[in-house]
Amino acid sequence: MSSLLKTPLNALHVELGAKMVPFAGYDMPVQYPTGVMAEHKHTRAAAGLFDVSHMGQVRLVGPDAAAALETLVPVDIIDLGVFKQRYALFTNDQGGLLDDLMVCKRPDDLFVVVNAGCKEQDIAHMRQHIGSRCDVVPMPERALLALQGPEAVTVLSRLNADVAKLTFMTGGFFQLDGIDTFLTRSGYTGEDGFEISVHEDDAVALARKLLAHAEVKPIGLGARDSLRLEAGLCLYGHDIDATTTPVEASITWAIQKVRRAGGARAGGYPGAAVIDAQLANGPARKRVGLVGKERMPVREGARIVTADGTEIGVVTSGTLGPTVNQPVALAYVGTPHAALGTEVFAIVRDKRTPMVVSATPFTPNRYYRG
Repeated sequence: MSSLLKTPLNALHVELGAKMVPFAGYDMPVQYPTGVMAEHKHTRAAAGLFDVSHMGQVRLVGPDAAAALETLVPVDIIDLGVFKQRYALFTNDQGGLLDDLMVCKRPDDLFVVVNAGCKEQDIAHMRQHIGSRCDVVPMPERALLALQGPEAVTVLSRLNADVAKLTFMTGGFFQLDGIDTFLTRSGYTGEDGFEISVHEDDAVALARKLLAHAEVKPIGLGARDSLRLEAGLCLYGHDIDATTTPVEASITWAIQKVRRAGGARAGGYPGAAVIDAQLANGPARKRVGLVGKERMPVREGARIVTADGTEIGVVTSGTLGPTVNQPVALAYVGTPHAALGTEVFAIVRDKRTPMVVSATPFTPNRYYRG
């Protein structure tokens, strides 16, 4: 365990009774004494505090940064307004996904957040391909906290009333009870909430200020996973990876019109021809949501078959959804079987359990759009 990296909140997790596990090279809390189910339900009902400091925070600095980043992602960065945030995708030459990331345009830079397991390669990727056009500045000195749930805005407003003016996918620089932060109204639970970048020296003090409010409880990786799955959100390395394209992954909403064939800045990123062809003609397989008709939870790796036993796909994430109170999963299936309402079967311990292709999110998103 000694080789694991630690976030600035590591000692606080231990103090709070967290069960710690290795995750993406870090010693991370998977759950606290109340357990995953209670943490999940608390986040949906009130406010959950997550330590996501293992994620990579990077600044892209220079007048050419937005145009440079567009050579790596199929996303409109140039037209992004100041303090507006957007979900983006690093692609490879086959149209596969190297990582998914968040980009926020600030007055003096682009603020980029990448996944923990990919951050070293993502930073190297940016330095190699756009490092001559803008400065790629990692921020290992920054911690990242996520406060998620319907009461998140209530709690943060007590520390700075101005945060309530933000809408989903916008950000700004705010002092929270005297602590300097950069925060965005975003997150990965399907709930209204905020992600707060703070200097590592202030991270524990900020976490304690937030936990001092009755609405806030600490939440571990276990509930983070069940929350994002109920919200129908992809987890990199499971639901999306270097072998899946944005079209197969059903995240084409992330590719703005201006970057598609016929758009003013179409293509110019790795794998553009593959992705444009799939946008035009459809992919052979698609990511879908599945809801179980029985109580049997269906886990990652379970095979999906038709009524006659023909194998048509595989589950990439699955759990018993605590909010929806039924088994939910994300899976890839052949496109002919991807229509909503299609009945399929998951193989669980050599038994077939019936599931139905369903819309995601499995529970309604509650982002605050103003």
